[in-house]
Amino acid sequence: MKAIINGKIITEEKILENKILVFDERILEFKEQENLEHLLETFEEIIDAKGNYVSPGFIDMHIHGSGGHDVMDGTQESLSAISSVITRNGVTGFLPTTMTMSTEKIYNALDNIRYCMRKEIQGAKILGAHMEGPFINKKYKGAQSEDFIIEPSFSFIEKYIDIIKIITLAPEVDENNNFIKETKKKTDIILSIGHSNAEYSEAMEAIANGISHATHTFNAMTPLNHRKPGIVGAVFNSEIYCELIADKIHVHPALFKTLEKIKGRNKIILVTDSMRAGCLREGISELGGQKVFVKDGSARLEDGTLAGSILNLNKGIKNFMDNTGMEVCEVVKLASLNPSKELGIEGETGSLELGKYADIVILDENFDVLQTIVEGKTVFKI
Repeated sequence: MKAIINGKIITEEKILENKILVFDERILEFKEQENLEHLLETFEEIIDAKGNYVSPGFIDMHIHGSGGHDVMDGTQESLSAISSVITRNGVTGFLPTTMTMSTEKIYNALDNIRYCMRKEIQGAKILGAHMEGPFINKKYKGAQSEDFIIEPSFSFIEKYIDIIKIITLAPEVDENNNFIKETKKKTDIILSIGHSNAEYSEAMEAIANGISHATHTFNAMTPLNHRKPGIVGAVFNSEIYCELIADKIHVHPALFKTLEKIKGRNKIILVTDSMRAGCLREGISELGGQKVFVKDGSARLEDGTLAGSILNLNKGIKNFMDNTGMEVCEVVKLASLNPSKELGIEGETGSLELGKYADIVILDENFDVLQTIVEGKTVFKI
């Protein structure tokens, strides 16, 4: 058994102080912090949090790459490197995210994700795949390649329904919502509206037929207008989950509070949409075969189009907290409990509760990560 002492333990409802968090692979007990000398005889390892936060680990549901590696590289080396690098940001679980490229490259990436899920990787856990495209609209393709956009087809995903957890698509290119209906009937895959030119009525119809998530809300979708509510209006008027890239570049921080007021704290999920250049210095990078310029905290194509982000999830959480006034216990849920609930794994992870996996992050007041623990094993430490 191991123990964390002298920490401010973030639970769903409050912060626990003067408690000892006892764990091995799973969380075993919260003990009163007394007679610390006796603890040396009881536990194989004692971690002194030194007054810092002890938080549930974060789950990134939308991430393409980091540390010079990309999911579309399709190699075990790249996926292992991403898994390791993002633990610096407190991520203990993630959905490697594919993008609109050739069918061969998408399948190669999915095959690699499946392989790595079965292999023990020394970093954040791979929880499945997020397939962003190729069923999107050319008008809102963003940094995705128009050359490989295709119409939705269940046969395209049929061999991978065991690992795909989310599919981002434009419902207006799905005739009669046939793909949405078939996918919801045959699988538990989360269907997300994104990179879409849907009108409000089309978005609401798609939600009625099975769309339950919005990809990087506000970005790559029809905006809110008082005469044309668009996809943003449909997100506001429905109960679907919505992603947000809280880097203060993709979305003005004033809208963080707006989103929180309208959607509530249980339906927002903070993501990074990080690309290869995440956790690296400024310079020239690449996304989907396109040159990307990384400068001043953003990643852009030559024409200025945002090409994912270089956001670290811990900083996104801090940005959201600073611009909404939310308490620590509440804001942490947006990157831990909320994604775990949508993925249906809240019984195993997402909060610090007895019996759940010991997926734990130790953070300072600025949300800088000091230590990351995955299923009881330290995978990052300063």
